[in-house]
Amino acid sequence: MRSVTVIQGDYATSCDSEVQMNTILGSCVAVCLYDRVAGVGGMNHYLLPGDTRTSNGTARYGVHLMELMINALLKNGARRSNFEAKLFGGAHVTVTGSFENIGDRNVRFGRDFLSREGIPIRGESVGGAAARRLRFIPTTGEVRQMLVPIQQAPPVTPAPPKPAAPAPDITLF
Repeated sequence: MRSVTVIQGDYATSCDSEVQMNTILGSCVAVCLYDRVAGVGGMNHYLLPGDTRTSNGTARYGVHLMELMINALLKNGARRSNFEAKLFGGAHVTVTGSFENIGDRNVRFGRDFLSREGIPIRGESVGGAAARRLRFIPTTGEVRQMLVPIQQAPPVTPAPPKPAAPAPDITLF
């Protein structure tokens, strides 16, 4: 199979049965959208949900990538009424509890967007603390996922204190 890597802020579509799409997700989300009847599908990888007022067409936002991917699928012969989706990612990967969980917001956006568009979600693996590695076959909608556990960082040992500098011989006023 020919492999296509979908990086952060990007999407890809294909109707070639020899193509598989790959990505790695942490708090980001990937929506795998496909039309099994037409044999065409696509994957995106968004960093932030965004909305129509604030995204300004920036590719890192889910709202922009979803529209681009849907349009590309329709150009490749998909029918909106045949769309099915699978949703992945949205892990809580920050180390401290002081940061907002962007993964939850990304997942919520994906679910809300697909619901508003009337696109059924046929499967999902979201949340948790592990990163995900995905392989998606766009013509069939088949997805393989591997969870990548977050590595525990070794404890940080503070450096020994530096010896105090000698007092200067000059006094300044």
